[in-house]
Amino acid sequence: MTQAPVAGPKDPDIKEDVGVATRPRIEKPKMYKVLLHNDDYSTMEFVVEVLMSVFRKTKVEANRIMLTVHNAGSGVAGIYTREIAEAKTGQALDLARSRAYPLLVTTEPE
Repeated sequence: MTQAPVAGPKDPDIKEDVGVATRPRIEKPKMYKVLLHNDDYSTMEFVVEVLMSVFRKTKVEANRIMLTVHNAGSGVAGIYTREIAEAKTGQALDLARSRAYPLLVTTEPE
């Protein structure tokens, strides 16, 4: 009579109940553009000042964006997450109002 093989001790290096942990998928936040719009009253110098003080652009970058705003009617001051874009829009509008400029600054999804 033959006997069924007897299971020996399990190999400690083999893990049978190994579960694969999955990480939750983290989505990138939606980005928003902050746009400056041309008007007939806000000076070019003031727009450059806003770009440098609020949006932390260099003088060269600020002049390039200001010329885009002047020639094309609007220009992108920066691309940020929603909260930062809204905060910078508010800062730029507050600065414009404090100097009596009608500068229009808007935020839109990228």
